[in-house]
Amino acid sequence: MQRKLDAAMGLIHQPQVLFLDEPTTGLDPEVRADMWRELARLAREDGLTVVLTTHYLEEADHLAQHVAIIDHGQIVVEGTPEGLKAQLRGDAIQVELTEALPESSIRAVLSSLNGMLREVAVDGRVLRARMDSGASELPTILAALDTAGIHALTATVARPSLDDVYLRHTGRSYSKAEHKEDIR
Repeated sequence: MQRKLDAAMGLIHQPQVLFLDEPTTGLDPEVRADMWRELARLAREDGLTVVLTTHYLEEADHLAQHVAIIDHGQIVVEGTPEGLKAQLRGDAIQVELTEALPESSIRAVLSSLNGMLREVAVDGRVLRARMDSGASELPTILAALDTAGIHALTATVARPSLDDVYLRHTGRSYSKAEHKEDIR
């Protein structure tokens, strides 16, 4: 209720610009979706400019026409959500393996795929990479792994997200960034 009240109080005087700091933190999914709809309506129908700070990049992707990612007080990248995601080229894949294997073994198998994969990372039982057309190319990767005796439990393909943009430009996850800030 406090979040809703904060937003309502900001709108009482019909401002041209509304500043909101983490407006949906702690809201349940239904109320959060209602807040998103109302903010989008205010921007679209009333011409209200909303300046939003958030750690929820899904929220920024859904609401924003322009995004700036700030790291240690500096803007590291800015643009439209779609433009920023398009810079990443291709789909992200994640393959969970049945067992952890030496990274060198997995990379040896993947090297035979003629550069189909980029940004390959192996972390324990999880293989992450980027490829141009994940949906059509993932079966080839799974077949190559299977032929080499490396078996997958799950495999997912995802279009780039603003989370991926954040990771690309800051080089770390939110939790690592927050931990770094905590130890200063």
